[in-house]
Amino acid sequence: MTDQSSPRPSNPDANWWRQAVVYQVYPRSFADSDGDGLGDIPGVTSRLPYLAALGVDAIWLSPFYPSALADGGYDVADYRDVDPRLGTLEDFDALVDGAHRLGIKVIVDIVPNHTSDDHVWFREALAAPPGSPARERYVFRDGRGEHGELPPTDWVSVFGGSAWARVPDGQWYLHLFAPEQPDLNWNNPEVREDFLTTLRFWSDRGVDGFRVDVAHGLAKDLADPLRDLGEGHSHDIDGRYDDGSHPLWDRDEVHEIFREWRAVFNTYDPPRVAVAEAWVRHQRRAAYSSPDGLGQAFNFEFLRAPFSAPALRSVIDLELTTSRRAGASSTWVLSNHDVIRHASRYALPEGTDHNAWLLSGGTRPPVDHEQGLRRARAMTLLMLALPGSSYLYQGEELGLPEVADLPHEVLQDPMWARTGHRLKGRDGCRVPLPWTTTGPSHGFGDAAGWLPQPPFFGELSAQAQDGVDGSTLEFYREALRLRRKLLQDEELTWVSTEQDPDDDLLHFQRAGGWHCVANLGTAPRPLPPGEVLISSAPLGDGRELPAETTVWLRSH
Repeated sequence: MTDQSSPRPSNPDANWWRQAVVYQVYPRSFADSDGDGLGDIPGVTSRLPYLAALGVDAIWLSPFYPSALADGGYDVADYRDVDPRLGTLEDFDALVDGAHRLGIKVIVDIVPNHTSDDHVWFREALAAPPGSPARERYVFRDGRGEHGELPPTDWVSVFGGSAWARVPDGQWYLHLFAPEQPDLNWNNPEVREDFLTTLRFWSDRGVDGFRVDVAHGLAKDLADPLRDLGEGHSHDIDGRYDDGSHPLWDRDEVHEIFREWRAVFNTYDPPRVAVAEAWVRHQRRAAYSSPDGLGQAFNFEFLRAPFSAPALRSVIDLELTTSRRAGASSTWVLSNHDVIRHASRYALPEGTDHNAWLLSGGTRPPVDHEQGLRRARAMTLLMLALPGSSYLYQGEELGLPEVADLPHEVLQDPMWARTGHRLKGRDGCRVPLPWTTTGPSHGFGDAAGWLPQPPFFGELSAQAQDGVDGSTLEFYREALRLRRKLLQDEELTWVSTEQDPDDDLLHFQRAGGWHCVANLGTAPRPLPPGEVLISSAPLGDGRELPAETTVWLRSH
């Protein structure tokens, strides 16, 4: 492959994150160095030159900690170690050192809402009696009913079923996700102090920041008697309260925790950064991204928005306003390890039931892969032109689609079993990456990966696209190169003052006189005057902007 991996100067500016391009690595599916079918830390290190050539500013590592993999690594047994199947702490240090030498920052996932049931604390809790200090680190309660045989509340797990599991002595413990993920009690000072220790542990090893899993779930109203919520309101984002009074999600007290974290982050030079995974309404998100809190929070409205110019302009304006109010920069994301890859989402008709589509193996409705990729590239170029930081998910630079036809017997997402096979889950976006056109796992490793790759993955591999004019990989490389060159401030100016609800065009200008024009409609539009810097699809004679195409221009 093309070697463009010569070191780039690392930006020492404490504000490096404000307009960074961050690449999410799901380690178990990225690169397998030892042939066991599972991606690992040395595998990530071996591919750092590829990431440097791509042009990213930082990588975000999904969990690599010791784990039974009940939830893809988000069930953490030890927060201050590396899963031996993925490597060692020395391997991790080598990764951080190698990334920094190439000018790439390193962000790690922290999972504070729950531990694994293999965590030493939970084993101690099970061995201790009700009311003991060991149980106070978690949320244990007596059950209801004559013999305590009923769960303490009607709370529902995100993964389906009751959010309570019973232990042999009759008490119940809370798990808002899988039973193997018992929720921590963040009212407990020992829990708070231990996580501060964990933040220092990784920061001292050179980590530049943290992605905070389920950031909106830590603080809970655990005063007795616990409150029932009624069907559908335990975890449904559309059923959450907007005033901080929900017993489980987005409570105001959570920000006390993050102020403690910020105090730790600010002891480092430059301060460590953080971004919240907080599935909350936009008016509540600013608190997570405030300067005395985590500093950034994911904007999932952009990911969820339809392929529509009016809808996207509304989301963009709302996000820019929200982030400015918080003193933060905006975040933009189209794919991650929890959602259907956007090259497939944009191939589906608006309003499609995504789970039903997955259950059909991706056949109902049928997808137009060509249109999906065209729209995905248009949306990516639009996203990369926006003020703020862009988060990419591994493999999107290859145009990978969702693997919707994974056989039921290989599925590992706990949603599949917990919902009685009603939700297929997220395995389809976690299939190991293809690096080469051939081989037992298309270059992922020397053996088949932990999830099977479809045969066509070789055609989309990094090797197949490297140096190929018009390939999605080369498109991403050029877009990131230009972005780094063009960025100045965090301002955006719309060329049209208002969005006509019937207009399919989005057109804005950034400082330095460059424009982003996105035609999200089905018919060509006149191409505005200027020097074309990059386009998401061929422009033909150059006088028209094709349908479902985005272009960057420099005005004359």
